[in-house]
Amino acid sequence: MNKGSIAHIVYTLAAALLLTSPLQAAPFYQSNDGGRPASTYLPGDISYDPTIPSPEAVLGANVGAWHVRHDQLVHYMKVLADASPRVTLQETGRTHENRPLLLLTITAEKNQQKIDSIKAAHQQAIEAGKRVSSSAPLIFYMGYSIHGNEPSGSNAALLIAYYLAAGQGGQIDALLEDNIVLLDPALNPDGLARFAQWANMHKGKNLVADPNHREHEEGWPSGRSNHYWFDLNRDWLLLTHPESRARISQFQQWRPHILTDFHEMGSDSTFFFQPGVPTRKNPFTPDGNVTLTEALAKFHAKAFDDAKELYFSEEGFDDFYYGKGSSYPDAHGSIGILFEQASSRGHVQNTKNGLLTFEDTIQNQVRTSLSTFAGALANKPAILNYQASFFKDTQKQIDEEDVFGYALKIPKDKGRFNAMTDILDQHNVSFQLLSEKLALENITFAANEAIFVPLDQPNYRLIKSIFSTRKSFADNTFYDVSTWNLPLAFNIDYAEVMQRDRRDVKTGGTTTTSSISLPQVQDNAYAYAIEWHHYYTPAVVQSLLEAGASLRTAGGSFTATLTNGKQHAFSPGTIVIPTALAQPEKLATLLSEASTTFDVPVFSVQTGLTVKGMDLGSRKMGIVELPQVLLVGGRGTDSSEVGEIWHYLDTRVGIPVTITEQRDLNGIDLSQYSHIIFADGRYITLRANISSAIDKWIQRGGVLIGQKAALKLFADQEWLDIDIVSDDVIDDAFPVDKLKFDDKDSLYAKKLIAGAVYRTRIDTTHPLFYGFQNDYLPMFKTNNMIVKSDNSPFATSATYSDNPLMAGYSASELTKLIANTTAVVAQPRGRGVVIGFTDNVNFRGYWYGTSKLMSNAIYQSALLKSY
Repeated sequence: MNKGSIAHIVYTLAAALLLTSPLQAAPFYQSNDGGRPASTYLPGDISYDPTIPSPEAVLGANVGAWHVRHDQLVHYMKVLADASPRVTLQETGRTHENRPLLLLTITAEKNQQKIDSIKAAHQQAIEAGKRVSSSAPLIFYMGYSIHGNEPSGSNAALLIAYYLAAGQGGQIDALLEDNIVLLDPALNPDGLARFAQWANMHKGKNLVADPNHREHEEGWPSGRSNHYWFDLNRDWLLLTHPESRARISQFQQWRPHILTDFHEMGSDSTFFFQPGVPTRKNPFTPDGNVTLTEALAKFHAKAFDDAKELYFSEEGFDDFYYGKGSSYPDAHGSIGILFEQASSRGHVQNTKNGLLTFEDTIQNQVRTSLSTFAGALANKPAILNYQASFFKDTQKQIDEEDVFGYALKIPKDKGRFNAMTDILDQHNVSFQLLSEKLALENITFAANEAIFVPLDQPNYRLIKSIFSTRKSFADNTFYDVSTWNLPLAFNIDYAEVMQRDRRDVKTGGTTTTSSISLPQVQDNAYAYAIEWHHYYTPAVVQSLLEAGASLRTAGGSFTATLTNGKQHAFSPGTIVIPTALAQPEKLATLLSEASTTFDVPVFSVQTGLTVKGMDLGSRKMGIVELPQVLLVGGRGTDSSEVGEIWHYLDTRVGIPVTITEQRDLNGIDLSQYSHIIFADGRYITLRANISSAIDKWIQRGGVLIGQKAALKLFADQEWLDIDIVSDDVIDDAFPVDKLKFDDKDSLYAKKLIAGAVYRTRIDTTHPLFYGFQNDYLPMFKTNNMIVKSDNSPFATSATYSDNPLMAGYSASELTKLIANTTAVVAQPRGRGVVIGFTDNVNFRGYWYGTSKLMSNAIYQSALLKSY
């Protein structure tokens, strides 16, 4: 085939794919016979292989008649893989709810037979950074519905998979003969399943378009999130969840040229496609990425123009945070594209733009899937060259870089450190162990106790972003967080290594984990001790308590003699297990198994008489009891923050958490619980009788824990003696006398802290900060709430520093207001205690540096009651 023929087919395909809408509008069905056959969603000028089953033939209903369940979606994709030689199906992982994560590889049959060699050649071309042949394949990664209650994407995936598997003719040949489509039909199976059940269970024979209908107003929590109520579209970089880890593994293996990310937005919107706001792209993303995104946007626009559909671009959405599906690819030489379709949030809904049916939403996702193919083929040489030049330009930036890399100390807490390096590993970021001491201006890194992350590697741009402490940008308006500095999130001491110091960097090979020396647990010990600074000590404690062990926590430091005759210094918060107390049989075996399981040392102590500090029978030893935790959720609470607390306690500590809706608190016997946790939320409707019951519960010995807006409730109920700075004070810090109407949005953005790192001063002698080594701690702030207390050293254990902003954007007016105010407070009340965190200590499950504060509040709370 000559070049002219190829060009003709590409042109024909580009034109044909834009004609994706039926010639007549979809009818409004008022019965269960709704939806439409696959052929009416797809181009009408191609034929389909009759041996390949259509979605309706397998599902028993037209697409759009019902919200497809994930099990139905999986079944259909397996049917396609069995029926079509173009399709192979791979299970890449499992969700928290054990649903399979699928990836379809779709290409011409001849390519399927050599898919591994195609993948390898593509990776080699990337690593070489050389210009590739125009005959090289384009690799598409088509990802659908990472938010489960934005289901039009996954329902459209049924149709796109059928189109690629069964379509016949020159258009399909031009797409599949020389290119590869990776199709991920459901990026969030658990959320999709939750929402499909909700929408389908509320569908009647007569569809209800009224937005007030229950179908359009989900119960708490919504289907947007995954099993633990996390937003998976913020997890591409953080990799807290199995869905993200499976997806990133495939991304790194393939390094696609284009990745699509299909979403939904408010019902009164129209359709959005990138590029977003031009000034709000990530500074590490090349301008060439935007140029190609604009080129593809012309094809999306043409498709919507032909269909006479409303749309917008270059407004509302940014391309900044590398943890989102449309932005993560941009750091790797790929082109990420966000699509946002107005949502029917069910089967049909009245909107300000008219009646919006579920079929309409599916159609638009099909339309832009096909316009993506068309635009990419029409711009194939430019896209191929962009990826090659991306790595060439990256190397040029590396050569001109003043920073050589980053040195990171390995802390005593190896579990926290290994969790961070595991993220680096999954993103193909290489690092080495320092083999010789490295002394910089303000910090010394000891040999074999630090790692070095060089910038001279293909993921340079991603590395720069995860170590960035930038505080101001071209546009300081953020749709999401403004920083995602990993060492700060994990509370790891680190420093830039400049080029002038590169000769001092001596490395001794690669390392993926930092090992812990586990001493043998002796049978004949007087007592056993477990240091609190290890991240997984709370998990050890929980397992021992469940086994019936009697535990104490040290309210001071001590130096003990071990059974091997050596002396060991233990810090406050150390867990002590005296054999003088009632203990389970074969205690040493139980401790040894826990030590091995959680990689936490258990020390065998020879005598209760210590060399220094408190003895093991001291009255400063607090009793550690098996916690019974009640977590308040339900309408009015922030489901993501409730989910983050649940996820931490459930997956990293092992506490079986009772979650209740706040409206049901009135009917619960609170005496069953040792700890009650309130996440961020609105609690203005909390009944007086339950407030009184909670107060009595605290005074009888309960531990009440709250964060962010829950502190407003605690202050109003006088459970905490604090003041919440009013909105008026914040408003007064931003004068408006010289502003214009057009400045309204920018003023709002300045008053918002979307996500920035703040430095706090902490008291490591306070039980809430036992196990922390430094006298400062980075905390992640996502709100502008300001808490003031009398800063008593016995109650206020953390305050923001004089100049607290460490990374990310915060207006100087807010930073000044927040400086020296309260970050963490704990006050006794009767025989109980009330604990308040101004910030979210479990943010997105990756803030290991602060998440252990929740365990301190639970297991060290006996020492707090003693004040």
